[in-house]
Parts: sequence; structure tokens; C-alpha cells
Amino acid sequence: MEKLARLSMKNKDWLFALITAVAAAMAFPALFELLRLKGRSEEYSHIVLIPVVCAALIFRRRRELFAGQASAHPWGLAATAGGLGIWASGSFAARGLDVRASLVTLGAVLLWIGAYLLLYGRTAGRRAIFPLAFLLFAVPIPPPVMDKVIAVLVAGSTFMTRLLFLAFGVPFVQDGPTFRLPGFSIEVSQECSGIRSSLALLITTVLAGHLFLKRSSNRLLLALAVFPVALFKNAVRIAALYLLSYFVDERIIAGGFLHRSGGFIFFGLGLAVLGSVLWLLTQGELRDRGHLTPPKDADINRIDRRG
Repeated sequence: MEKLARLSMKNKDWLFALITAVAAAMAFPALFELLRLKGRSEEYSHIVLIPVVCAALIFRRRRELFAGQASAHPWGLAATAGGLGIWASGSFAARGLDVRASLVTLGAVLLWIGAYLLLYGRTAGRRAIFPLAFLLFAVPIPPPVMDKVIAVLVAGSTFMTRLLFLAFGVPFVQDGPTFRLPGFSIEVSQECSGIRSSLALLITTVLAGHLFLKRSSNRLLLALAVFPVALFKNAVRIAALYLLSYFVDERIIAGGFLHRSGGFIFFGLGLAVLGSVLWLLTQGELRDRGHLTPPKDADINRIDRRG
């Protein structure tokens, strides 16, 4: 560690660039194979954009993020050791492309984070905590975890759809995720979970919270709002498809454009709702900062004269 501390800033930057390249090479083979075979799967379509966004965040604040001193940061040591261990287990012990890609990518990301903390220290680590953590979105979610997430989304979307049918006065008989409705029945299946748009909403919301909100509690609140909003837009899509199919043309739900490719419309609805939540939170922060702003000298003089 003393040798790291004696490195010039330029040499540390070159060393970090080398470690970045090594970490990318560690994750690339399995991740490339996963994206080549399953890149169009809903749960993996966002991965290629995450490193680009992370690089942009780091470049935006590069002067302050690469100005720290090397230190034996305990989290840096733990992340480096853990990353190497996870990568080794994924490379040599994991079965299945999905699990292997998840483990080697997670190991490479943790190694990269640990190297940053060791090279640039505790203070720089606090400044860079968001772009470092944001890169974890590039780790493919293992299938067992993804299956549980999709199951929760399906159950929540089914419940929300039931509420919408009740609100619109649509008669139905429910059998689990299946609704027996006038004209035909519909089932809230895994394809109706909206996992791709839900992940996109979560990633977009987390990024927007970082850029526009100051309070950690508000950022957390905005991120938590993604779940009910995702269920709501899924239910709106299902209810809209049924109503349009029943009153306009049954082919709409049988394979029409709105069913096959209209997800972006309802994604826009979810984005608009979350944008409204973000606006309310930012306005609250502005009001609070306005109340806490000390009065100007002219204001103090006016108060003194009145006194």
C-alpha cells in the first residue's frame, strides 16, 4: 500500500486504466456470449447501455473523482478480494451461461470498484459512490432471481388489473391470473409482467434522482415509487387492450400492433407519472432550501428599522 501511495497521479491513472481493461476482459467473453444468444431477452436488453452511462457520469466529474490519495480502504480490499473470488467461481464452477455471466460480471465490477477505492482513497470513494454502484446494473440478474421478480410483477399486475376492472364496472370472474370477461378471457402471463420497461423505469429513475435530487431520502422514495407505477402501467395496458378489443376490434389483443409493439406507449405513461413524482420532490427541496436560506443584509436592515 505504501508503494501505491508513492505513485504519482499520472501513474495511478494509468494503473487504474489498466485494471479497467483487465476487468472488462474478465467479464467480456461470458457477457458477450450471453448477449449474443439472449440479447433480445427482456431482462438483458439494458446491459449494453449501463457502462456508457457510467463512463459519462465519471467523465462529467473526472477532476474531483481522480484526485484522491491511495489508502488501505477496507471496502476496497474486501471488494477486490471478493471480486476475484466471485469471478473465479463463475469461471470455473458455475453451470449455465446465465449464472456464469452473472458471476463473472459481478466479480469484474467488484474488482474494478475495489481498485478505484485502493488507488484513490476514502474521500474519492464517497464522491464516486453513485457511478461505481450504478455499474452494478450491468450485472445480468440470475434466472432464479429474475423468475421471482417476474412472479411478483405478475401477481401485482393481476391485482391492479382487478381494481381497474372493478373501477370501470367490467363484469368478470377471476381464476388466479385469468380473467373470464364478456367476449373472451385474458390471462396475465409472464409476458405481461413488463420486466423490460420496469427495469428501464428503475434505471432511469435512479439516474434522475441522482441528477436532480439532493436528499437521499427523496432519492429512495423516488426509486420505491417505481414498483407501484410499474404495476399500474401494466394494468392500464391490459385493461386498455381488453376494452379496445371488445368495443373496437378483437384482433387488437389477438396480435395487433398495440399488443405486440405498443409497450413504449405505456412506458411513457409510467415515465410521466414518475416525472410528476420527481417534480413534486424537487419542488419540496426548493421550498425547504428557501426556508433555510439566511436573510440578506438588506432584509435584516428592514427588520431592524421596523423594530
